[in-house]
Amino acid sequence: MAYQFPHSVLLIFCKAPIAGQVKTRLQPALTAEAALASHCELARMTLERAFEQALCPVELWCAPDSGHAFFQQCAADYPLSLNQQQGKDLGERMNHALTAALSRYESAILIGCDCPSLKPEHLSQALQTLNDGSDAVIAPAEDGGYVLVGLNTPQPSLFQAINWSTPSVMTETRQRAVIHSLKLHELAMQWDVDTIEDWLRYLDDANSGW
Repeated sequence: MAYQFPHSVLLIFCKAPIAGQVKTRLQPALTAEAALASHCELARMTLERAFEQALCPVELWCAPDSGHAFFQQCAADYPLSLNQQQGKDLGERMNHALTAALSRYESAILIGCDCPSLKPEHLSQALQTLNDGSDAVIAPAEDGGYVLVGLNTPQPSLFQAINWSTPSVMTETRQRAVIHSLKLHELAMQWDVDTIEDWLRYLDDANSGW
């Protein structure tokens, strides 16, 4: 396949779809089974967008491992490779995946699988930003976190001792970038699906044709 960014890679983090273990904040408004279905729908949406343009190779980073039938079906349906997330917290898992990817590619971007606002053009912008020389690229989220991070070289300091899943994540990350003199480029603000209000927002956007 002829990629626009053949020396870059897109990493997608995804949890195994197990009822009661994914999208738990959508409960009790949704049943555990409905929350599970929403997780699968969002993951499939993310994969569709990842392959909408031939941007770069794609890797699905799975938790707790890649053995779940959902992951195996994704690998059968899309030209991607499966990898296992490793680390005690989100920061360790992201740093491990990016460091591993950057041993094989010149740049890498990492996203989750539940951000409806993140479109192929944002992925392209992130890859181009790294290609143009930024040390890091990030897409901040409305809840104070971020939904995309990309690097040209490993940057462990961006992922250590961060208060994950809090409104201070993006602020702390910006501070780390300043301390370590990193050229950080920020993309447009995004939003992801954490709460039932987010899920209803996604449904409204999907029904209106985006």
